Amino acid sequence: MKLVAVAAHSEPPSPEHEVNIRVFVKSLIDYCYERPVLLVGGYWGFMKVLVDEALGAGLTVVVFPPVEKEEVEFPGGAIVLRTGLSFRLRSVAMVRSSDAVVVLGGSSGTLQELVTAYTEGKPVFMLLSGLATDRVTNLAPYLDDRKLSEIRVYRDVKDLTKDLCGYISKVSASLPKFG
Repeated sequence: MKLVAVAAHSEPPSPEHEVNIRVFVKSLIDYCYERPVLLVGGYWGFMKVLVDEALGAGLTVVVFPPVEKEEVEFPGGAIVLRTGLSFRLRSVAMVRSSDAVVVLGGSSGTLQELVTAYTEGKPVFMLLSGLATDRVTNLAPYLDDRKLSEIRVYRDVKDLTKDLCGYISKVSASLPKFG
């Protein structure tokens, strides 16, 4: 089972962003032989659309709400981990728990999740969104000379998802089999 953190804006999506979120979830079903478990940082903004779509498609979703928003009403099908961590710390826990990080666009919180993924050696699959996260393209594929993780940048959400699913398949195939 592969865990994919999805970093996304906490504000409501534009119609274009909403389409990309829906296509991302549908593409996971279409392209991933092994369907990943999705990790998100809350149930509002882009993430609400993602969670609703993913649960509706039969995917497993784990929500890491910050302590400040642990009382938000979450959908019954989601696994909610109330860690007691603040906004920034829950992002670190979410990213460190993942095998890969998808960035669907956002601002400072999403940027923090992207940088955490890079520094933790997690591959990043970033969709150009017209939001603040696009500024990272000036640094990609690496944020610095340590080259801790590759940041892959995409214009098309289907291309991103195909590559993510290929990555998940390769990682799963390389794991030892027991039993």
